[in-house]
Amino acid sequence: MPSTPAHSRLGRRSFLALAGGAAVGIAGCAPPPDPAVRSASVKALSTAHPPPNTSLTIAVRTSRIQFAESGLSKELPFKVSEWPNLSAGPDIIQGFRARSIDLASNAGIPPIQAHAIGVAARIVAVQVRRKPTYVFATAPGSSISGVEDFRGRKIGFSQGQAQGVVVLRALKKAGLTPKDVQLVALPSTQFLTALQSKQVDVAPLGEPTLTKYLSQYGKDGARDVRTDVVDLLTVLWAPVEVLDDPAKAAAVRSFVPLWARGSVWAWENTNRWIDAYYVKDQGVSREDGKRIVASLNKPHFPPRWDEAIAWEQETAELMADGGFVPRFDVEQLFDRRFESLAAEAVDAQYREGA
Repeated sequence: MPSTPAHSRLGRRSFLALAGGAAVGIAGCAPPPDPAVRSASVKALSTAHPPPNTSLTIAVRTSRIQFAESGLSKELPFKVSEWPNLSAGPDIIQGFRARSIDLASNAGIPPIQAHAIGVAARIVAVQVRRKPTYVFATAPGSSISGVEDFRGRKIGFSQGQAQGVVVLRALKKAGLTPKDVQLVALPSTQFLTALQSKQVDVAPLGEPTLTKYLSQYGKDGARDVRTDVVDLLTVLWAPVEVLDDPAKAAAVRSFVPLWARGSVWAWENTNRWIDAYYVKDQGVSREDGKRIVASLNKPHFPPRWDEAIAWEQETAELMADGGFVPRFDVEQLFDRRFESLAAEAVDAQYREGA
């Protein structure tokens, strides 16, 4: 991998190259978002059930499993036509553009990235995490022991995903800039292979990937490098055209409370969740599943989004400082008609604190 400085190899739309050549051509000529289209809808949100035969394609794998295990699927007042097994930000953005995904769950950065390339979408629900979600892992045999050792090293970087912001925040906290390291543009799904092959020196991994990697390569000198950098937000978001469709908007409105309740069910039914998700779906041992769950955040759904919006603005500014996206007001990414729905669906202990 050439040692070209990060800022000359990465640009605002480089993440699209990770998501497929066809998308690059389309997005490369996308016009700037129309402010009128990008601002939140002023139409009142109907409280009625969605009309019969309303359907959504929902890319939220954890909810699919939670609903099946808890019985919440019986409460859905609409049809889920498909649960695509997609979660990476660039994949979801492509799905929105292709009109093949109606609703998805991601971290806070994909909506920022979508705005930068003219894909109109809005956030309809927010969950806040107070503990770090990602941990940096080193390549086998690396001498890196802390973030201060990142200077001059090759770091796996996906600017359209949460992992990219974790990298930028960790560098900033250590007094480093993107120019002080070599950011290697990769989708996060390739971080594991890049570490194994030493294409990168370090990359942020989430669970259960981190556990699988260290279990296999720890004996060869791979290690974890932990920071207190928090990726604060998990969001539900949907294309503007979905939210401007009264029937689909009603379906999204009915899904948000169930999404929150599903997360609470998983928190309160740890053993069943470990077996259904970590063991059967993700392929880790039950012992590792227990350890992973013990490190997770208690679900927290804020009744108001002020903190979330401030965090999203800070993230957007950090991305703009690196030259990855243009500057803009992130308030327009949030459809506040949905603001209180998740919090109202759960007990007070999941609305207050973390």
